[in-house]
Amino acid sequence: MMEYSVLVKDCLKQKPVAQQQLYDHFAPSMLGVCYRYTKSLSDAEDVLQEGFIKVFMHLADYKFKGELGGWIRRIMVTTALNYLKKNKRYRQEMVFAETPLHPVSDQNPAIDLDARQLSDLIRQLPAGFQTIFNLYAIEGYTHVEIGQMLGISDGTSKSQYARARYLLIEWIEKYSSLPKNEQYAGK
Repeated sequence: MMEYSVLVKDCLKQKPVAQQQLYDHFAPSMLGVCYRYTKSLSDAEDVLQEGFIKVFMHLADYKFKGELGGWIRRIMVTTALNYLKKNKRYRQEMVFAETPLHPVSDQNPAIDLDARQLSDLIRQLPAGFQTIFNLYAIEGYTHVEIGQMLGISDGTSKSQYARARYLLIEWIEKYSSLPKNEQYAGK
């Protein structure tokens, strides 16, 4: 892969080959980021395309501080959150109630899940839980940052994360109690 600084400069000069190289290099991993926030591959692809439009529109804002992939990832996450907020199907599920924390099991069930199976379980969470779980557990945002991004309190973010975690633990425990031949049907 070409040096990123040269690649970015060539993209800024509107060189199609450089733009295609940038897209080809980052699109597969960024599609995974987008897919974590949506309920379908089609929606994730829409978010990816919208995100890359923003990447190319704002590439001049990249200051070569930090990793280019991290900068692109932040754009994809923000684009995914905006997509969820404006898409009627997701907006209905993105209601965050101020509720007390649910108790979360500290048990560590013996599980045999691969990354795809775990990702599929996370995708089955209601959109609000899924979004907060991804932002906190996978992207590494704090509850204060999540609250600011979603327009909710950090307490609500903590509560929604705890509830998402509780559901996942419950599903994993249920899953791990099934006989091996019934555990994963590859939804």
